[in-house]
Amino acid sequence: MPCRRYLEMINYFYIHFNSKKKMAVMNFGGVDENVVTREEFPLEKAREVLKDEVIAVIGYGVQGPGQSLNLRDNGFNVIVGQRPGKTYDKAVADGWVPGGMGETLFGIEEACEKATIIQVLLSDAAQIECWPRIKKYLTPGKALYFSHGFAITYKERTNIIPPADVDVILIAPKGSGTSLRRMFLQGRGLN
Repeated sequence: MPCRRYLEMINYFYIHFNSKKKMAVMNFGGVDENVVTREEFPLEKAREVLKDEVIAVIGYGVQGPGQSLNLRDNGFNVIVGQRPGKTYDKAVADGWVPGGMGETLFGIEEACEKATIIQVLLSDAAQIECWPRIKKYLTPGKALYFSHGFAITYKERTNIIPPADVDVILIAPKGSGTSLRRMFLQGRGLN
């Protein structure tokens, strides 16, 4: 059974794109792609659809800082799940709060347990290694979100096979996490 957030977005897109308006076409490296732009699905609509969701960004390496900080700065309810080490310390330095009141920084499993949307931003190797710990928190109605398609595309090799009762989302940015954050702070976007 699809999640409520998924049904709301599908309904919005169905109404919007069946109103004789075509999707935007953008050229990426010589390939024309149909894309949904921020004019077609504005930030206010995204906030409305995701207002009751907790997005756990799992991994704070290359993509994690840019995507989690941009989501947080845009008013979404975001937490970070990260293993102890250098990148955990970077998350603290970036303002994510470990322990106590207002906690937003957790271990991977605790973040997955608290989330309704689990956004996996670990490296391919770390996704394979952490998958058993992430998978046990994919209960019915949750969503699993990837920003890189290798692990989910080659699931027969990686064994990253989501349960049938969760939504799976792939949104692959056309840039690195550092440029994504830099462009956001400049008031620009990728499309």
